[in-house]
Amino acid sequence: MNYEIVNLEQKTIVGVSAITGNTDPKMGAVIGGLWEKLYQGGVNAAIKNKLNEYAIGLYSDYSDDQYCVTAGNEVSKAENDELTVKIIPAGRYAKFSVHGHMEKAVAEAWGQIWKMDLNRSFTGDFEEYLNSDWENADIDIYIALK
Repeated sequence: MNYEIVNLEQKTIVGVSAITGNTDPKMGAVIGGLWEKLYQGGVNAAIKNKLNEYAIGLYSDYSDDQYCVTAGNEVSKAENDELTVKIIPAGRYAKFSVHGHMEKAVAEAWGQIWKMDLNRSFTGDFEEYLNSDWENADIDIYIALK
C-alpha cells in the first residue's frame, strides 16, 4: 500500500469520543455510534469555528490494547464546552489516500496499515473524510511517525 511522508502542523479537533480497542467485540458499534452522534445527533451542526467540513476520525491515547476514538471536525478555536477537545500533534505522518465505499475502504486500509512495519509514534492517527459520498468516498489516513 503506497503512502507519502508529510509534515503537519498541530490540529485541534472537537467532537465526541469513546474508548475502545481492536480486541473489543463492540469496537464497530462503538465507533459507528460516535459517527451517528456526530451526524444524526446534531453534534456536527453545533461545532463552532470549523476550519472546513471534513470529518475527522482520530485515534489517540493509546494504552495496551485500547485507544480513544474521536469523531469530529478541525476547528480554529475550541468553544464547545460540552464536547471533547483533542490535539493532533505537529509532526511527521505517513499519508495514505483511499477511495471507495466509505466503511469498506477504511476498514481494508487499516487492515493493511496494522500489518505494515511503520515506525509509529502512536501520538494520534486520524482519518480525514474529504467528501460525504458513501459509495465513492475520498479519505486520507494519517499515521503518526517517530
